[in-house]
Amino acid sequence: MCGAGPAGEVGKLVDLAQQRAWDVQIVATPSALDFIDTARLEEQTGRPVRSQYREQGEPRSPKANAIIVAPATYNTINKVAAGISDTYALGILAEAPNLGIPTVVLPFVNRALAGRRAFHRSVNDLQAEGIRVLLGPGEFEPHDPGTGGSRIDVFPWGLALHQVEQIMANSNTKPRI
Repeated sequence: MCGAGPAGEVGKLVDLAQQRAWDVQIVATPSALDFIDTARLEEQTGRPVRSQYREQGEPRSPKANAIIVAPATYNTINKVAAGISDTYALGILAEAPNLGIPTVVLPFVNRALAGRRAFHRSVNDLQAEGIRVLLGPGEFEPHDPGTGGSRIDVFPWGLALHQVEQIMANSNTKPRI
């Protein structure tokens, strides 16, 4: 998850995934930590929220069978597309396409950012690598600048879960995000 308005509600995605018997591991960008209740999410998932590389001797997180990046910021989407791996979360995302890990990105961006040519290139590049970006009619539709707060309650967490389940059904993989 990234540092965007809906991040504080990521427990909704965790609930939906756990209702479907998924094992959930939250990996947050450093900026996302300011948006979430880490202790509550660790209790909910039974796993530590990861935002840094593990220290020597610390147990590894289980390998993901699927990844949902939600909410995904303009910055993270562009960095992943450019192959930048300057955080733990970005390192995981940088490897995912070549490891065959189904990945779904659910953005949270405004129209001014979503309209940038660089953003369009990034979305197209990610999709060309097999990463599903949920952007456009019937998916996530960017909001007017300064109005993101009014869109938090309607952020489509379930859509991201549904999309990754569809991808995984086609690949016969057991879900664990």
